[in-house]
Amino acid sequence: MSEALVEAMTPTVTVTDPLRLLHGQGLLTDLDLHFARFMERLAGGNSPKLALAAALASHATGQGDICVNLRQWARRWAAIAGKTPAFTPPPTSDWLSALRASPVVGWPRERQPLILDRRGRLYLYRYWEYEQRLADDLQRRARAAPELVDETKLCADLDSLFPRHPGLIGLDWQKIAAATAALKRVCVISGGPGTGKTSTVLRILALLTGQSGERPLRIALAAPTGKAAARMQESIRAAKATLNLTPAQAAQIPEEASTLHRLLGGRPDSVYFRHDRDNPLPLDVLVVDEVSMVGLALLAKTVAALPLSARLILLGDKDQLASVEAGAVLGEVCFGAGRFAPEFRDRLATLTGEGLPPGRETPSPLTDAIVLLRHSYRFGAVSGIGALARAVNTGKPDVALALLANADYQDIGWQTLTDPEQLPEQLAEPVAAGFAPYLEAVRDHADPPTVFAAFNRFRVLSAVRKGPFGVEELNRLCEEALHERRLIDNRQTWYLGRPVMIVRNDYNLRLFNGDIGITLPDPEEADRVKVYFLGNDGALRSFAPARLPEHETVYAMTVHKSQGSEFDRILVVTPNEPSSVLSRELLYTALTRAKQEAVFYGTPDVFAAAVERRLRRSSGLRDRLWVESRAGGRRPGTAASGAAAIPKVEAG
Repeated sequence: MSEALVEAMTPTVTVTDPLRLLHGQGLLTDLDLHFARFMERLAGGNSPKLALAAALASHATGQGDICVNLRQWARRWAAIAGKTPAFTPPPTSDWLSALRASPVVGWPRERQPLILDRRGRLYLYRYWEYEQRLADDLQRRARAAPELVDETKLCADLDSLFPRHPGLIGLDWQKIAAATAALKRVCVISGGPGTGKTSTVLRILALLTGQSGERPLRIALAAPTGKAAARMQESIRAAKATLNLTPAQAAQIPEEASTLHRLLGGRPDSVYFRHDRDNPLPLDVLVVDEVSMVGLALLAKTVAALPLSARLILLGDKDQLASVEAGAVLGEVCFGAGRFAPEFRDRLATLTGEGLPPGRETPSPLTDAIVLLRHSYRFGAVSGIGALARAVNTGKPDVALALLANADYQDIGWQTLTDPEQLPEQLAEPVAAGFAPYLEAVRDHADPPTVFAAFNRFRVLSAVRKGPFGVEELNRLCEEALHERRLIDNRQTWYLGRPVMIVRNDYNLRLFNGDIGITLPDPEEADRVKVYFLGNDGALRSFAPARLPEHETVYAMTVHKSQGSEFDRILVVTPNEPSSVLSRELLYTALTRAKQEAVFYGTPDVFAAAVERRLRRSSGLRDRLWVESRAGGRRPGTAASGAAAIPKVEAG
């Protein structure tokens, strides 16, 4: 349950209908309310306990949770509401008993609109199925051994592809990750910026092509967004040229990455894809980058669409913000990472020559499929960005603030900002300095790729969209500052150099949410402009401004929208009041968008509170992967299909 929802339910009046209270305050949507009433009608009559639970389950998915944990919700409500609550929820045991007796609530693996597990987690059926399907599929892959591996050749190739880096201290986790990917049908590789995830996966593909014999491997590269796919593509192309690959190996490793939606065969206005379990992808290897951005539903569909015989390699940073969609999958999957089981640990040590720590047995087969990259080749011992990222990740606000105030670090900085009226004055100079090279490239009629490269060197980031510190206001202030310095002429809407971001998909134009375009002269008509977009393949496309789908100016963008991108320098503006939106994951994600410099604007107390706040999403995936058996959670004495008179609700 979101903090905003709980905090708003402070005792003010006595009401008999909690749904009316929450909906009246705008804390339940119309959809939540109508779903709750529909469940009541489907169950055969008035049922306040069912209605409240159903509304909370619906609300949870809209907040990014997979389910609502009713035991935790009731305890939290009792602690916050005090002695005179606006309403009193049912005692937890009575509440759960009433739901168990409801004809629309089933046990796990039954087909009912709502699923209630033994731990008091209530799901909409399709989200329970996504979670269980993904857990089952990942564990099945982790148990399955790949085709025969020539370990003698694998050992030689590992030594050739992973020579000892002179600056590396400790184990070569890149080499260990590559060996793991060669030995398993699923491999999850998590690491922070500069740990070499993309270069590692390229070497993994070289290893696999060396094991494939005469039959070429069918390999695909994918990411959740066009920006992330483009960055992956650029990294693979650059790193591929540095390896001593045979022509046959080079031909097998693709240089083009696609979005997951395009890979799976997305259909406009549909949650279904062309490729699924019954029509699997024709692949031997699938690599998915930026998995932290992938929601539960999409990842479950991706894994289901991959043949069991194929290898799945998932890349990402488990410490980044979770996806906009429901779920925090990568963090849940990586929860049990750390040490391999003894037998697999010994096998890896023999192949890599690395002195791995002693192994330990765990109940999950995934323990041997996850590798955490620890060494950052980008941020060394003197890097303020690296040190600040560690302080934020470990929840040390005092250390983080001390680092920001330390003048010895040239790549991080802090500016105290408490009053929104100070924003124009404080941001004017850094914004002008940050965007001047880009706008000068526009003025000098540089070619579009050069202009895009200049634009991507600097960005303003914010935690929120609305309000005095949100991206809408920041974009207005950026335009004012640039206009005052005669870098732009924003007296007209479509001035030269105006950058825009698409915010609504247009499948006909193939322009999608998050795509960025830049306004440049029309080469065919001197008095007109066009908006140019740079595709994943490097191809340029241009459109008349009037043809664009919904869009917005993008000197400033939210931290969520910045995921999958990197900039040389960033300026991060945080609100001057605490907010549930601000978390250590958000600060870490913002910070790690910068390659050279990150400057934060805000108040010390709000920044410290954000470092202390962890983003937690309600889910059962961690338990299913690391604790429960595959058969757990079924009501005793019932079949897996759960025969019921209630119409079944299919998962999309």
